[in-house]
Amino acid sequence: MTTILLSAAGAPGAARLIRALQENGERRARVVGTDMNPHSVGAHLCDAFHVVPAGDDPGYPDAILELVEREGVDVVLPQSSFDLEALSARRDEFEVPVLVSSPDTVHRSNDKAETYALLQRIGVPTVEYRRVAGAREVEAAARELGYPDRPVCFKPVFSSGSRGFRILDPTVDRAHQLLHERPGSVAMRLEEAVELLPEEGGTELLVMELATGGERTIDGIADGTRVVLGHPKTREAMRAGLAMFFVTLDDDELMATADKICAELKIEWFFNIQLVGDAVIEINPRISTIVYQEDLNLPWLGVKRALGEIADDELAALRSRIRPGRTALRYFDQVEWDQ
Repeated sequence: MTTILLSAAGAPGAARLIRALQENGERRARVVGTDMNPHSVGAHLCDAFHVVPAGDDPGYPDAILELVEREGVDVVLPQSSFDLEALSARRDEFEVPVLVSSPDTVHRSNDKAETYALLQRIGVPTVEYRRVAGAREVEAAARELGYPDRPVCFKPVFSSGSRGFRILDPTVDRAHQLLHERPGSVAMRLEEAVELLPEEGGTELLVMELATGGERTIDGIADGTRVVLGHPKTREAMRAGLAMFFVTLDDDELMATADKICAELKIEWFFNIQLVGDAVIEINPRISTIVYQEDLNLPWLGVKRALGEIADDELAALRSRIRPGRTALRYFDQVEWDQ
């Protein structure tokens, strides 16, 4: 039996990931879920579940260390960007593998301004941006980047899952939003954003040109110098800032881009690289939504790699199994229980 500690067991992709680990086809995998929310779906799907502090809480890594010992954990698999920094900083204290890259890799990936500067330096297409704080700087940056002649966007320097992302569009129809759209539209006018933000200071933001075109991601496992195993996919049918429909692609050029980024950042484990059009807009050094195949279970292969049960060359040899056109559809489900 293998025991896997999975963080953020209430994340959108958690239910499918938990099932993939448990139904690996080789042996029993016991999944110990953790989350800051006691009502996380992981409490009902995992073999064991524990409430822990938030990832940025000073007590978080100690709580995970204690659970590793108490539950007899073999591998720690972080699922949330908010858990990476604390676990990375103390990964050497764990007696079991923690599937997280170095603190430098995590910092440079999570700091979106550093990400864009790195991409520009190594010649990977990305967006033009300004790092700012406060309404005055946001307005100046937006106008430098072409507003109101063209839409721009902004988001916090550190964010995850589209949190804080907004499109600044002078043509947005607020009445239509009010009467015909679900709450939570990401489009607004610059004047509205300026009114809400403090005049100076506050949360650091990136004001960026708005990338357009189809969305694609590259997912896989890296070894610090290259992609060992992975593939691109489309990212479609957005709902609440999350993609709900994916199709596996065969694209050597995208894989070459992923190799270049993974080598520069020294990504060691799971990664997710997001593109809009040809522009790379985000790099996540963690596991993300996976398009599963019955003969290619990427999360389980990552666990086996961590345990020394499969070598990188053996993983690379599995690339031929990737099936372009393989499609994944996410949808809502529910669980019931008695208090």
